[in-house]
Amino acid sequence: MAQVPNLDNALINLKSLRDQSQKELITILKNIRGKKCLVIDPKLGGSLSLIVQSSLLKEHGAELRHLNAEPIQTDCTKVVYLVRAQLDLMKFICSHIHNDISKGIQREYFVYFVPRRAVVCEKILEEEKIHHLLTIGEYPLYLIPLDEDVLSFELDVAYKEHLVDGDTTSLWHIAKAIHKLEFSFGLIPNVRAKGKASVRVADILNRMQSEEPVNTSEQMGVPEINTIILLDREVDMITPMCSQLTYEGLLDEFLGISNGAVELDSSIMGVQQEGKKIKVPLNSSDKLFKEIRDQNFEVVVQVLRQKATSMKQDYTEMQTTNQTVSELKDFVKKLNSLPEMTRHINLGQHLTTFTSKPSFLARLDMEQTLVEAESYDICFEYIEEMIHKQEPLINVLRLLILFSITNSGLPKKNFDYLRRELLHSYGFEHIATLNNLEKSGLLKKQETKSNWITIKRALRLVVEDTDTANPNDISYVFSGYAPLSIRLVQHAIRSGWRPIEEILKLLPGPHSDIKRGGFSSSPSLDSLNGSLHNSDKVVDGRRSLVLVVFIGGVTSAEISALRFLSAQEGMAYDIIVATTKIVNGSTLTETFVEKLG
Repeated sequence: MAQVPNLDNALINLKSLRDQSQKELITILKNIRGKKCLVIDPKLGGSLSLIVQSSLLKEHGAELRHLNAEPIQTDCTKVVYLVRAQLDLMKFICSHIHNDISKGIQREYFVYFVPRRAVVCEKILEEEKIHHLLTIGEYPLYLIPLDEDVLSFELDVAYKEHLVDGDTTSLWHIAKAIHKLEFSFGLIPNVRAKGKASVRVADILNRMQSEEPVNTSEQMGVPEINTIILLDREVDMITPMCSQLTYEGLLDEFLGISNGAVELDSSIMGVQQEGKKIKVPLNSSDKLFKEIRDQNFEVVVQVLRQKATSMKQDYTEMQTTNQTVSELKDFVKKLNSLPEMTRHINLGQHLTTFTSKPSFLARLDMEQTLVEAESYDICFEYIEEMIHKQEPLINVLRLLILFSITNSGLPKKNFDYLRRELLHSYGFEHIATLNNLEKSGLLKKQETKSNWITIKRALRLVVEDTDTANPNDISYVFSGYAPLSIRLVQHAIRSGWRPIEEILKLLPGPHSDIKRGGFSSSPSLDSLNGSLHNSDKVVDGRRSLVLVVFIGGVTSAEISALRFLSAQEGMAYDIIVATTKIVNGSTLTETFVEKLG
């Protein structure tokens, strides 16, 4: 199955966006005539695989390499670097070119920055006296469709850069990506934002519109996207720190989904090739995956069991009774889905080896206790014990962040004690990591009383007796905890944020609500109350679209919760998600990890 996702059923024409990005890359290659060695920044490699097949790049004379410290081995006289504007990557390029010069090798060099060039990078190239040897350009890849309803800006450290380093480059990048979307689908009339970064992006977006306006004339018709909701990850750091319990969420937690695929030992997938790894794509092109990805894993196991039993019965009937041609045809149709079923039974079985471990179940219990925030001592002792047992540092930090946020920090005595124990247990080189977490406010000393219990109750975040098989609330994705972020989206769509204004003030960062362009007559979300106004309908009778943007990352479980919301009866909107990166608690925490020495 192709890794490039099928976008035919997307809610807006994402295929045209992808085709445009593909075309721009091919044009770069066409303009450099003859054979060339295309050296790709490894972080970009995965992103590009979602846009263009490597065979197409080869058709245009490109020999593919990954950029690293090692000199490039190629006979090509033209070398094209496709890189993000990162200083360490400039050093690799400099060393490659110095190596060629020292060996008397003459080549033409091209550097294309993704998505745009940076003065600081070019300064390094000048200092190393190679800038004059390079042709420099840009490949403006700002947005990558991961699936029919998910877009990624592929900014994996945006959250840490903004909160810890004070670097707001990624915010400009996000605004630019949204503005580019508007040129394709029309100016988005309603912009709602919560959090420092989100409000800043909304401001940059407005500035871009005044400097480079999207046409809002009558001929343009109704914009395809009615509303954008911008949310900082900082507003809700509780959700990503909890273990996701949807099928896709657990796959990411335990196996790590990267660029829409998991990589694992072939033996897990029933292929006997010693030590060989295989990539399993996970997107909507796989019909069974589309059906089960958003379900709670408990339910997925039952669904797969039922499907396997049903197929077994059909097979028995085939052997024991005479079938009509149409019955045979139906059976063959079912057989076509056998590879997908086998794939997910193998993956499901592998996941069960993790989810059935007592340590995982104990962790889930502790997460629930932390979210309920009513048993401080039990939580403190559990984390203390984890540190003494030297459990993986990331696992400890995830629970510690959860503990700190739900309690609005730890009393000074407990804070100092746990900090000291962590450094004793895991090494003093982790002091930089702890400083990063403190700087970002994820780990702090308690200065005020926690308002988490007020927020939790007001937004009904803990739901008793959640029915995971027939859910009627988004809390099914965490078996009883409704993601705070998605509750905020739910309120924004159903009745606006005005009724929960006081609760919003208890959450980090400011919030804003802006009407843009000539659309002040377009009904805002505040007036919708879940019922669709005629003027709000897109011409062909489809529901209006809301674009929900997560700045700092979103988990698969949150995307599942949004899909669940969108599928509810009486829901007036379809939802598309855009994010800096798809994350889980571990990958998000890892961005703050910094070892000294």
